[in-house]
Amino acid sequence: MADCANLESQLCSEQFGSGAARGCLAAADGSLQWEAWGWRWWGFSGPFTAKPQGRDGGGGGTPGTASPPLSGLMTVFLPQGFPDSVSPDYLPYQLWDSVQAFASSLSGSLATHAVLLGIGVGNAKASVSAATATWLVKDSTGMLGRIIFAWWKGTKLDCNAKQWRLFADILNDVAMFLEIMAPIYPIFFTMTVCTSNLAKVSTSRAPYTCLGGAVFELTWSPQCIVSVAGGATRAALTMHQARRNNMADVSAKDSSQETLVNLAGLLVSLLMLPLVSAGPGFSLGCFFFLTVLHIYANYRAVRALVLETLNEGRLRLVLKHFLQRGEVLGPTSANQMEPLWTGFWPSLSLCLGVPLHRLISSVFELQQLVEGHQEPYLLHWDKSQRRVQVVLSQMAGPETILRAAIHGLVLEALQGEGPLPRELTELRNQIWADPEKESWVIVRETHQVLDKLFPKFLKGLQDAGWKTEKHQLEVDEWRATWLLSLEKKIF
Repeated sequence: MADCANLESQLCSEQFGSGAARGCLAAADGSLQWEAWGWRWWGFSGPFTAKPQGRDGGGGGTPGTASPPLSGLMTVFLPQGFPDSVSPDYLPYQLWDSVQAFASSLSGSLATHAVLLGIGVGNAKASVSAATATWLVKDSTGMLGRIIFAWWKGTKLDCNAKQWRLFADILNDVAMFLEIMAPIYPIFFTMTVCTSNLAKVSTSRAPYTCLGGAVFELTWSPQCIVSVAGGATRAALTMHQARRNNMADVSAKDSSQETLVNLAGLLVSLLMLPLVSAGPGFSLGCFFFLTVLHIYANYRAVRALVLETLNEGRLRLVLKHFLQRGEVLGPTSANQMEPLWTGFWPSLSLCLGVPLHRLISSVFELQQLVEGHQEPYLLHWDKSQRRVQVVLSQMAGPETILRAAIHGLVLEALQGEGPLPRELTELRNQIWADPEKESWVIVRETHQVLDKLFPKFLKGLQDAGWKTEKHQLEVDEWRATWLLSLEKKIF
């Protein structure tokens, strides 16, 4: 009753973002008294009366208001409107990402110390020209690797952003280990650092004056495989996290967070490097500890992500659960079950957007392929190689591509074991009873099953919170056109 009376006595209230609302009461002298800010994200709550400020009461801000706790810090390092302006997984991901960035910064300092030692810093007999040549060869190798990797895998990074993000950081750890080991075998030093720079995000420190008491100009040079994979996937994750068309703000605040973490890492490195100089054993011990922390934090960060778009891995999990139990997994459950150690080698079982000429060489084969296909895609199933190849029409949109992918995965399920819906169970029994049955006949029959199954599954996806208007399936750029019936045209 007391709470109800307090609510009734409030003249007004206000709320910042998703924070707790605070009320305003009338004081005896006619002024307004505001309750304290309550922030459920930071654990601050509990009302107290704030002394109102007049127009000349001193201090910045709006008259009659109290500044929220930590609001200045949040403005600097968190996107405007946090937490409503970002995805729900933003905070846990960023916390673990900061931990891994701190560990990586310290590991990078150890690796840089080893490389500088290897090229002759502190050695009066070392040649400036030789050191410069080694550095240029190392950076050139990294640039070449960046170009090749971007051509080879650039279009695939969106489809498995979490897997490639984790892969990039593990590869970076391997590269830094090579740099730490490089001075131990001087004869292979140049080859080792070139191999390392082919992979890692290079912190390029180019020789500036001399080697005996060398002065170095520090410049970041993200020019290798890790920079391509990590940078591209970071952009994909920023698109996922930005919920108010605020990609630039989310990206900028992520950069600020990373800069703060690197600054902290730099300060700790200044204290750690004198200890490292005492012996290589301590350096290796620190590196292995930091590497374990780095990989664990990366795993936790990537596992915290909840992507609402379907790639092949998440679609397999959701469809399998639907076929076996009749329920559609939500994004949170599917993301928790999604494997994270895949994504480097492409899946050979499902190919979307293949060229038509790859599948046919005669009119008869075209007739077989087209027969029974009323949807704007053609599906070819190779039972022996367990491969599904899909030709997409010029009119194929996201929903059509999603149905084609589901069609291919259903055909794959027919060759496996486990419970299936009644229609698919009957079809699988027919396949097992007649192994010689033509694949194109089976494809035509599965079309009839999907006409009933797909609308139900699509509605289940939308109700569960999946974004079906877009996807992250790996689709090539080939498109084709064909007649729905070839008999009238040919005969």
